Amino acid sequence: MRLSARNQLAGTVASVDVGAVMTIVKVDIGGGQQITSSITKDAAEDLGLATGAPVTVVIKSTEVMLATE
Repeated sequence: MRLSARNQLAGTVASVDVGAVMTIVKVDIGGGQQITSSITKDAAEDLGLATGAPVTVVIKSTEVMLATE
């Protein structure tokens, strides 16, 4: 598969928390870092996500926001 998104990180599924509608997937990208993704329950089932599975995290965003108090 080829994508226009250039921010792609290889990782391993660390956990899958299935809710009624949404699923929270934590991906270990190495170096003690994780990325969390919220996807629909249907999408998670279609992808067959399970702990230990290899995945690619694809990040496509027009803006990144930070805030402090």
